[in-house]
Amino acid sequence: MPTVAELSRERVDHRFKSLPPDAEGRTLGELAAERRDLFEGGFLTPVLTLLAPALEHNLDQLEHYARDHRLAFAPHGKTSMAPQLFDRQLARGAWGITAATPWQARVYRAYGVRRIFLANEVVDPAALRWICAELTSDPEFRLVCYVDSVRGVELMDAALTATLDVVVELGAPGGRTGVRDEAAADVVADAVAASRWLRLVGVAGYEGEVPEKTEDAVTAWLDRLVALTRRFDAAGRFAEADEIVLSAGGSAWFDAVAKAFEPVDGLSKPVLRLLRSGAYVTHDDGHYSEITPFHDRVPAEGSLRPALRLWTQVVSRPEPDRAFLNAGKRDAPYDLGMPVPQVIRGADGSLRPADGLRVTKLADQHAFVELAPETPLEVGEWVGLGLSHPCTSFDKWQLIPVVEQDGTVTDFVRTFF
Repeated sequence: MPTVAELSRERVDHRFKSLPPDAEGRTLGELAAERRDLFEGGFLTPVLTLLAPALEHNLDQLEHYARDHRLAFAPHGKTSMAPQLFDRQLARGAWGITAATPWQARVYRAYGVRRIFLANEVVDPAALRWICAELTSDPEFRLVCYVDSVRGVELMDAALTATLDVVVELGAPGGRTGVRDEAAADVVADAVAASRWLRLVGVAGYEGEVPEKTEDAVTAWLDRLVALTRRFDAAGRFAEADEIVLSAGGSAWFDAVAKAFEPVDGLSKPVLRLLRSGAYVTHDDGHYSEITPFHDRVPAEGSLRPALRLWTQVVSRPEPDRAFLNAGKRDAPYDLGMPVPQVIRGADGSLRPADGLRVTKLADQHAFVELAPETPLEVGEWVGLGLSHPCTSFDKWQLIPVVEQDGTVTDFVRTFF
């Protein structure tokens, strides 16, 4: 089994975008120890970076928020797919790491994650056989996954050869997966009780998929989730569980989750109130900056800082009001808004605000930038872009330099997509 520490022994070569060509053959640890300057140290553009102080700040904020609200924390690993970040989250008290798919869980296991919350119903026999093998070979490993259909329960039970903990997923009409009402939840729970290998240990869901994105609608859905948990417990459905898992929580409504879960006491077993926020780890300059609870609903309880920045270069200014950067859809997310020019680095190394620049469109490898004709912007200058949506930023980069505020590269984060 590889370790996170061994990632520093991987060799620099052509597989990794934008690393210095003269670093070929060095290990990542050796390159990090050189503490090169991002701008003068031979890095190519475009290059995605992680700002170390912001990353540390964000890790600290959710660690303390979860602890202060009696929440266990299983941050969603699909955001980064970076074992080095998982390791830091676990070191800060995370219960485990959330996965969306079995292949993601395989990456987690390859790097020693002992607890996985798999937020999907797993019906692939090959995946279920792998899960059984992991559970059987490591008594300390725990995996919990969703069920939301009788057919899913049947398929799981037919493929399993070891006991698997499951939670009934509550969805919402017009939303994503999950049973649509309490009657359907009862039917699925009955199917689990009748199965050979499944053990019902709780109830879960994702409030971010409630169609009406209002505080009242989200709170009402969370109240249903809590009520379903209480009703299942009163009916003795968790008799075989050691603890009752109650889980929800993305990066937009973790305050509502904390408030709804706080009074859940007095059940037949201890309650694991499990929060699953993932995008918080880097936050962003767009979508999440506007919807985090720290922005407006609970600003006194914490803050998050954008840790991702994509550095590009101006490669053309063919018209007075148009310029082109050398980064596009292959390098930057665009599903939740265009990248936002934030800062320009001139040829002399000075920094100035990217006032008046606006990215209007992305091609595969170019960003279309509109600007006023009188705006100073020269071919060759670097432009730092703020990004919207961490999940679709990480998946475009296998290796991401970690930089200090002054541009010194101190580490590299490896992703597995």
